[in-house]
Parts: sequence; C-alpha cells; structure tokens
Amino acid sequence: MIKRCLLAALVLGGCVQSGTSTSDPVRTNASWSWELPFYFPTPKVPSNNPMSEAKFQLGRSLFYDVRLSGNSQQSCSSCHDQSKAFTDGRAVSLGSTGESTPRNAQGLANVAWHSTYTWANPALATLERQMEVPLFAEHPVEMGVTDQNKATILARFQSDTALVQRFAEVFPGEPIGFPQIIKAIATFERGLISASSKYDQYLQGKATLSIAELRGKDLFFGEQAECFHCHGSFNFNDQVRHAGSNTAETLFHNTGLYNIDGKGGFPEPNRGLFELSGVPADMGMFRAPSLRNVQLTGPYMHDGSIATLEEVLDFYAAGGREIKTGPHAGDGRLNPFKSDLIVRIQLNEQDKANIVAFLKTLTDEKFITDQRFADPRRSK
Repeated sequence: MIKRCLLAALVLGGCVQSGTSTSDPVRTNASWSWELPFYFPTPKVPSNNPMSEAKFQLGRSLFYDVRLSGNSQQSCSSCHDQSKAFTDGRAVSLGSTGESTPRNAQGLANVAWHSTYTWANPALATLERQMEVPLFAEHPVEMGVTDQNKATILARFQSDTALVQRFAEVFPGEPIGFPQIIKAIATFERGLISASSKYDQYLQGKATLSIAELRGKDLFFGEQAECFHCHGSFNFNDQVRHAGSNTAETLFHNTGLYNIDGKGGFPEPNRGLFELSGVPADMGMFRAPSLRNVQLTGPYMHDGSIATLEEVLDFYAAGGREIKTGPHAGDGRLNPFKSDLIVRIQLNEQDKANIVAFLKTLTDEKFITDQRFADPRRSK
C-alpha cells in the first residue's frame, strides 16, 4: 500500500500531505550523507568507490581541470556546462582537438541512478566504466588521453603540491593515477542531485502548479500522450538502479527517428545498439534519457537533430519522423524495428503547449546555480 501511494505521488502528485517529511538523509559513512526527497531511493554506490566529501570535492576540481586533456584545452565541463544542466547546447559535442563526436552530450543530473551510460552501450553500467570512453577514446578524440601522453598528463597533477596533498588524503598510500582520477570524478558526478524543481516542490506540498502545468502533467502520465511509458520514474527515464535493486533495467528503444533505406536503417555511426551487437533488431535502439531539466538540454535526440521541445512533441505525436529529402530521407514512421510504444498520438496544439508547460516544471534552478557543483576556481 505504501509503495502504491508513493507511485501515485510520483505520477499524479497524490499522497502528498502537508507536514509530510520531504527528505530522507541516509548516512553511508562518516563523511557523506544523501539528502533526498522521500520519493528518491538511495543510490547504488560501488563498494570499491565509497562516497566521501573529500573525494567529491577532489572530483569536482578534476571535472573542471583542462590539464586532464591531452592538449590541456578541454575539461569534462567543456561538454557538461552547469548552466545547461551539464550539457553543452550543441547538436553533437566537440572533442579537445575540435573533432566532432557523433552524439549529443547527455545531462548529468541524477546520473547516480542510471542503469547504463552513454546513449547505447549496455556494457557501461557504472560511471567509472563510462568515464574511460571520453578519456581514452581515439575515434573520435574527446579528452585525448593516450599511452603516449599519460605520463605527461599525470605529471601536471603530480607537480601541483596542493593537489598532491588532496590525493594523499582521499587515496592514502596510492599514487596519482587514472584509476584514482576516475574514481574521484565519478564521485562528484554521483553527487549531482537535482531534486528541487517546481515539480519536486509540488510533490512536497511547497508549490502549486498552474492549470496548464497540471493539465500537461495529466497528459504526460496518461494514456493519451503516453510519455510515462519511457519517462515515468522519479528520474523521468526508464533505466533506474538504486541501492535496493536486485536487477537493473536496461531498456533501449527505436523511436522511428530514421528509416534511410526503407528497411529500418539509421545513419552511421549512430545506429544504436546495432553498432555493438550487429543484430538487425537492435538498429536504432537508444536509451531514453532523463527529462529532468529538459528545458535546458536541447537540442534533442541522440544526434541533436530535433531543436525544440515543441518539435519533439510533434515527432512523437506523428509516431516517428518522415524526412523527405537529403541523405537521411525516409519514413521513420514505417521503421520495422520501431518500438510498439511509438504510435500516432492525438494531440492538439493546446495539448502540446500544456505538456511543454509541465516539462518546464522539471527545471531545477537550484541545481544549475548551486556553487557546490560549480567550478571551484570561479566560485571562491
């Protein structure tokens, strides 16, 4: 009964009574506690990388440090800007050498709860494992760390006396190396909690939604618009893992974005799970991203090919996308691998405006301005 009530609180804003506790701090060790709303489960943290405040702060410094890239031109924050909910506003991101990556930078809000990372790789099940991709990838180059420059990069940190001391405090008896750097940055990213949006305040009885926002909420969580099938969790996605999870959901979806050959094809190298598996049915299968702060994270889709939320709703209402001219021409609505969840939806212009109004209540102003998450060199 309690679980059903909490689900109702998430989906319909029900079961939220005045005076109800709105946070549930869970202390994991002597130097860290999770301050979370009651409807957020405790995150799952790897046993070999426990949370601590000192490690979080070290990771924060490294996240914003351009010395971590091969040419000292780029940091993690170059593609994950706090003011944009830790995205970069580009259709696809640029690496440290100026080379374009094939995909859109995902936001980092509440990544502690994701089952997998990046757009379409079920093997990347931890932040630590995921971080190896931007650091060491060669095609395309992102941070540009190679076997040839690893020692040079580490020497930059080893010559920083203050940083050496911080590493010694967080990783006593261990050298400054990439395993330690990765663990620290992963700890910072796990601590990027977004739980103060207008919708969160509404669930906690601290704010009131407008008529348009309420109607948009009802459409979003209802069978007419059906958004909740892929975005119905507390984190507004469908890949969620937490401390109490026995198994992790790893769902991927083909939404009918492309059909370039009339046989379900997506343009290379953005063919979803197919890139790894070679299984035809995996063509165009991508992870549904969290919609928290979605107002700030455009352009949208794995390749940034849809510019606005309004256009995203038009795309889903049509049951896929038809591209009439150019190299990507084809009718995605007829893609044979398209998810059964993606069907034509009857939404008028008012319906779409209301859903957009609701989606904007997921913007967390505290998250994008919190000095705790900002570049420590600029927030002093």
